[in-house]
Order: sequence, then structure tokens, then C-alpha cells
Amino acid sequence: MPAYWYAINSHPHKEDALYRQVQSQGIEAFYPCVRVNPVNPRSKKIRPYFPGYLFVHVDLEATGDSLFQWRPHARGLVSFGGEAARVPDALIHAIQRRVKEIAAAGGEVFDGLHQGDTVVIDSGPFAGFKCDVDKWEEMLDRLYSLHGWDVSTGLQPQGRLEEVGLEDVAEMLRRAGRLIGSR
Repeated sequence: MPAYWYAINSHPHKEDALYRQVQSQGIEAFYPCVRVNPVNPRSKKIRPYFPGYLFVHVDLEATGDSLFQWRPHARGLVSFGGEAARVPDALIHAIQRRVKEIAAAGGEVFDGLHQGDTVVIDSGPFAGFKCDVDKWEEMLDRLYSLHGWDVSTGLQPQGRLEEVGLEDVAEMLRRAGRLIGSR
């Protein structure tokens, strides 16, 4: 069976240790990190793009999922209905591109925002929109609603997943009883 990408959940702040451990066993892994500009100069300058997660590229039939379920620093593979969820190659490539874009721009710019600070949206349907951090959630609710996403979770419904080529993800979520209905 071919290898696929899977997300593995780590214990809090143990992503780096888990990444080194997985790599030391010759397993292909992707641990997206970004440079941040923290207010506190003693804070970490490099942070995980997805805190608590990294990605592994393996043939689970050959390795078995217990390799990741019982590993120090790991909580296990992200699964739905007891089945490890595959992460599409296209999504991994998109994340890799985005992390490179952030690095080229000098790092994340959102770190260090405080209540009352003004956020200016640079692109997309809200380009030029200004709001303070306190109203950010309200803006996200509007965005989710406009796109037909679930406002309470920010998740895309079945129809949206299928529109972007994630039919396999929609099917796994449906089997696990976690699919948001079509829009």
C-alpha cells in the first residue's frame, strides 16, 4: 500500500521533541513552524503553525498506527470513527507554500495583538476592512456565514469540502457522524 500523510497530535509544547523522535526513526515528517515577533523578547521566536500537531508520511498498513499511538510525547494520529484521517497531498503542499510565504515576509505579524488594537485586512472579500481585536470574532462569524460555513465551529459543510476536492475527508466525517450538512 502507498504512503499517505497523517496528522499526529502531540502533548502540549512537545511538537519539536516528537518531530525529532519520528525523524530519528527514518519516518518522513513535516513540522510547519513560523517565525514570530513576540512582545516579550524572552519568548520563543519560532512557533508551530499548528500547535499540538505535525504530519507524518507513512504506509500505515506496514507500520501500524500503534507506532504513533503509544509513542512518548504523542497522543496519537488524528482519527474519525477509529480510522486515521488521511491528509491530502495538495493540503500539505499548500501548507508548505504558506509557511514559505510567511517566512519570506519576515514571520507572523499577528503575534502581540492586544484588545483595542486595530486590524486591517489586506486581501480577500474584506480587503481594506478595519476592526479592533475585540470585533475580530464578529467579523469571522460574518465571513463564515457568507461562505456557508458553520458559524459556531468555522468548519466547512460537505458541499464546500467537495468543491475543493476533499471528497475523501467529507466521507470520513460522514461515517464518523461529524459531517456538517450540505449548504
